[in-house]
Order: sequence, then C-alpha cells, then structure tokens
Amino acid sequence: MARRQQFIECPPEQVWAVLADGHSYAEWVVATRDIDHVDPGWPAVGAELRYAVGLGPLTLRDSCTVRICEPPTRLELEAEASPFGAARIAFTLIPWGDNTLVLLDEHPLTGAGARFQGPPSELVLNLRNRRLLRNLARVAVGQYRQRAVQPPQLHRP
Repeated sequence: MARRQQFIECPPEQVWAVLADGHSYAEWVVATRDIDHVDPGWPAVGAELRYAVGLGPLTLRDSCTVRICEPPTRLELEAEASPFGAARIAFTLIPWGDNTLVLLDEHPLTGAGARFQGPPSELVLNLRNRRLLRNLARVAVGQYRQRAVQPPQLHRP
C-alpha cells in the first residue's frame, strides 16, 4: 500500500476543482498522455474516465471509475491498468488554514499488482505518487493564482 501526502498552498475547493475536472488528469497524473473520454457526470459515483498511458513507445488505453465521491473532501477511484489489474486510488483533502493537506492512498486490488505487492512495488508507487502530488499541487496553485489576478468579468445584456 502506497501512502503519501502533499501540502498544497491553496484552499481545498481549488484542489477539488482540479480533481473534479476529468479533462485535467493528463496535466498531473504521471504517464497519462491523453484523455480519451470523460463521462458528463464526472466525478459522480459510477462515472468513468478513459485515458492513454505510456512510457516511451508503449501506450495502453485504460480507464478509471469513481467509487466514492464526497465533495470537496474525498474522491476514490478504481483504476484499470491493463494488463496489471486494478488499483484503488483515494484522495482525501484536509483544510489546513487557508491551504490543503492532500492524503493519497493507493493499493492494488486485482491482477499482477495485487499478487506481487510488496516493498519493490510500493517503492515504485511511492515515487510515482510523489511526482503525481507535486504535479497536482502545481496545477491547483497555478489555477488558483491565475484566478486571483484575473479582473472580474462584466456581464453585459
């Protein structure tokens, strides 16, 4: 089981906005190349996100399904990682002053990932998830700062 945490210098609502935008996943999920499809109800329970993941010339098409959604504090996904099986990926957002502490808990459910779970696979997951959380922080803080400097929109009839 790989558990990591990341302190993000923006409010939980902004971090949640990134998690709730399925089209943004290629910006921060490690090795995700393209988002092929996002169900219109994302991140409602049962909604699916289909994507391309790869390293070098190898590309796989996979999906993840929302299993638990409690805005703006908890999102749990089941990710299919063919041919390796499925994994549970859980994000918990904790308000920390004006900022957010994100807890990420990932563990394999089925397939080779579950059969070979142990220190070597946990090391790989921890390294991947450390980068994933840094990427999530970069995207969330970048959007938050961008919104802070934009002038208010005037509505004209």
